[in-house]
Amino acid sequence: MALRLGDTAPNFTAKSSIGNIDLYEFLGDSWGVLFSHPADFTPVCTTELGKTAKLANEFIARNTKVLALSVDGVDSHHEWIKDINETQNTQVNFPIIADEDRSIAELYDMIHPNASATLTVRSLFIIAPDKTIKLIITYPASTGRNFQEILRVLDSLQLTAKYSVATPADWNHGEDVVVIPSIKTEDIPAKFPKGFEEIKPYLRLTPQPNI
Repeated sequence: MALRLGDTAPNFTAKSSIGNIDLYEFLGDSWGVLFSHPADFTPVCTTELGKTAKLANEFIARNTKVLALSVDGVDSHHEWIKDINETQNTQVNFPIIADEDRSIAELYDMIHPNASATLTVRSLFIIAPDKTIKLIITYPASTGRNFQEILRVLDSLQLTAKYSVATPADWNHGEDVVVIPSIKTEDIPAKFPKGFEEIKPYLRLTPQPNI
């Protein structure tokens, strides 16, 4: 059965490029990004893992740990990491999970038979500290992920988990946010002392509350 938003992310133990991993123990109280790759030594994924490594400080700033997954083994992962470091001018320090029996891919519904009967599609999951799934994105093999979008969504998820707001289209950190409809207009000043703009009774904007 496919995972949905709000479901608990299934725990697993697996071999990885940094040793054996228990997902829940690895994440601890952090947010997590788990993303899959069809196989090692694939060109688009090589650029993606390189970009992830270069954004290490951005993920750290967001209290987020990253894990990649491929259906190849640990020895293959180590050789692939050498290529990634060389071609992308970086250092991969996050784990790449070895899922040779495809058990994790099956657990997370990462294999879509109409795309490939044996290789994982390029799925990405954002997991909150309470281990619930907050985002699921699945890309075709031909399209590289937009990691600025992943960081943007992390910012939104972390903001809206703490405050009674939502983020509008194309929102980026530092921009105005939407006051959720369940808050009455007369109650907004007490909750959001920076002020607000009422565009429509159901559309109220306020400055981002945590900056």
